[in-house]
Amino acid sequence: MDTPKLSLRQVSKKFGSTVVLDGLDLDIAAGESFVVIGGSGTGKSVMLKCVLGIIQPDSGAILVDGEDITHLKGRDRQAVLRRFGMLFQGSALFDSLPVWHNVAFGLISAQGMNRRDAKAIAIETLAKVGLGEKVGELAPSELSGGMQKRAALARAIATSPEIIFFDEPTTGLDPIMADVIDRLIVERVRDLGATALSITHDMASARTIADRIGMLYQGKIIWSGPVSEIDRSGNDYVDQFINGKADGPISMDVKVS
Repeated sequence: MDTPKLSLRQVSKKFGSTVVLDGLDLDIAAGESFVVIGGSGTGKSVMLKCVLGIIQPDSGAILVDGEDITHLKGRDRQAVLRRFGMLFQGSALFDSLPVWHNVAFGLISAQGMNRRDAKAIAIETLAKVGLGEKVGELAPSELSGGMQKRAALARAIATSPEIIFFDEPTTGLDPIMADVIDRLIVERVRDLGATALSITHDMASARTIADRIGMLYQGKIIWSGPVSEIDRSGNDYVDQFINGKADGPISMDVKVS
């Protein structure tokens, strides 16, 4: 069996007495697009932050190509991060920089590329997400929400990363623009031959971008399988979530005034 590109082994994390991740196991193959679904507050973002080293898990291990990266620091951590790309939930573009510089940020700051060459790559990458050269000279505040998301996608892929993380990539977008972004994600990830890990509660998005889907609930992946099998998962929790049912094993605390 080939070594997974990204693995989480018994990863646990709690804040105070609240257990967020509880022995989470996950394997993602090279070139695979894996989507983790789950409701708000189920630990999806904490899982991503653990992989990125923003948060240290209490126990367990995170491996890239079989190498344990859980406790890497300094230059070793930076070397790993250079292999990653990230599309943030709110796009997280730098307001003080023109769009092209946002896209080229990793090339300039992390790889030390000169601005001229980095700008050329940024403009080329913007074209891959349907944004023209003139857009590169604009400020992020001059872009619509959909254009900001495209620019953020361009930044995520500009360094040709091996693994790309997508944090709720369609949040705040109308259904048509969300589908445009989802399809761009599929195309660009495939072009790069990259591995992708996405988190979302948007099932339309998950169905479009996933090869496999896993559901995170109470700190564990309670079901995973090919996207084609999710409608017949045989798991009551998955069925309730993907169909948006109020009744089921997942209970929501609702306060009535």
